[in-house]
Amino acid sequence: MFRLDGKTALVTGAASGIGEAIAHTLSSAGATVYVTDRDASGGQRVTDAIRAKKDRAEFLTLDVTQESDCARAAESVAARHGALDILVNNAGIGHVGTIVTTSGSDLDRLYVVNVRGVFNVTKAFIGQMLARRAGVIANTASVAGLVAIRDRFAYATTKAAVIEMTRCLAIDHATQGIRVNCVCPGRVETPFVAARIREYPDPEAAYRDMTSTQAIGRMGKPEEVAAAILYLVSDEAAFVTGSALVIDGCWLSK
Repeated sequence: MFRLDGKTALVTGAASGIGEAIAHTLSSAGATVYVTDRDASGGQRVTDAIRAKKDRAEFLTLDVTQESDCARAAESVAARHGALDILVNNAGIGHVGTIVTTSGSDLDRLYVVNVRGVFNVTKAFIGQMLARRAGVIANTASVAGLVAIRDRFAYATTKAAVIEMTRCLAIDHATQGIRVNCVCPGRVETPFVAARIREYPDPEAAYRDMTSTQAIGRMGKPEEVAAAILYLVSDEAAFVTGSALVIDGCWLSK
């Protein structure tokens, strides 16, 4: 079950954290994975690590905020593989602040990556999927898109948009062979989260606070989110589309 042999996948924001775990998980399941990120050195490191396991991966430098970059990525994949089978829109950034402490430029910065980025990449690749009437898209959203979280005004706003984009894509293309879902993780131990914790006056207290949010008593692991993505993009999830899969250690149920 959950094999992706013969399939081609592309993961954005794959140079670290959840994206890195997704790239490893999909390649281990048999897919040829395009590791994409603005961070060329990090993306190449992930690609080399996948190849070291004898799995298949290619690296493409990709800035999801640039339509021209997305178009070039789509052309590269089409030239080598004909069409993309699996698209994982994972690239995203965060911001801490209320509306009072969030500037217009802060909101624009998050919007252009978290929302416009999903639009740009999906727009570039969906034509290939429509032409074959086959394809799967998985987006990385957040529990912040489902429930209000203190001091995350801009981040939560953009992640709510990702969830609604997922639903709209799913219903628009449900009869055209394309499935679209998203995952909504709680807090996950990634380099990004670790860097944010170090910015607090008391990092240890901040870590305890973030851990206690999940009723299960810990943060999630990138590999746990990647496993959910694998399910959603696999043939075993053929009847699943338009869903927002919560992976939050029982955060929302507390």
